[in-house]
Amino acid sequence: MALILFNKPFQVLCQFSPQDGKATLADHLSIPGIYPAGRLDYDSEGLMLLTDDGKLQHTIAHPDHKEAKVYLVQVDGVPDADSLARLQAPIDLGDFTTLPCKAVRIAEPEWLWPRHPPIRQRADQPTSWLAITLQEGKNRQVRRMTAAVGLPTLRLIRTAIGALSLASHPLMPGEWMAVSAQDLRG
Repeated sequence: MALILFNKPFQVLCQFSPQDGKATLADHLSIPGIYPAGRLDYDSEGLMLLTDDGKLQHTIAHPDHKEAKVYLVQVDGVPDADSLARLQAPIDLGDFTTLPCKAVRIAEPEWLWPRHPPIRQRADQPTSWLAITLQEGKNRQVRRMTAAVGLPTLRLIRTAIGALSLASHPLMPGEWMAVSAQDLRG
């Protein structure tokens, strides 16, 4: 086995060991000897890579080999041209400055599964969807970036890592599949 693609559900920890009664990867994957090659926050959803190959795990996670990652982000509010430009430029988040990225407004994806529990709805506050492509992926980076431009994140779904995506490999939350490591590079 080389590489496992996993669609991490909302509120699942990116670890196999139990913690405080929260759901973990062990609740969805029973493949011995695999480990995450990167993480997603507890409150984030979407594509994760896992492997039993330590060298491959290091290569995927190492900063010198960062694969582009695409996130679909539902935000509180409606971005204007200025907030999109600010998202794409380096943002000083205090402990680090982000690299430039791609950020575009998109329509709500029709294929997207409902989240449980659902996102709160406020009649007086519209929400919008963005597609953000990063070459890095620091702790809570996308959430911190959108908050810095006045658009708090309501829902965050990683849909692609390198050439692997939920579009090319459709998986519902909690589902997984094995692929070749060569598929990561396209």
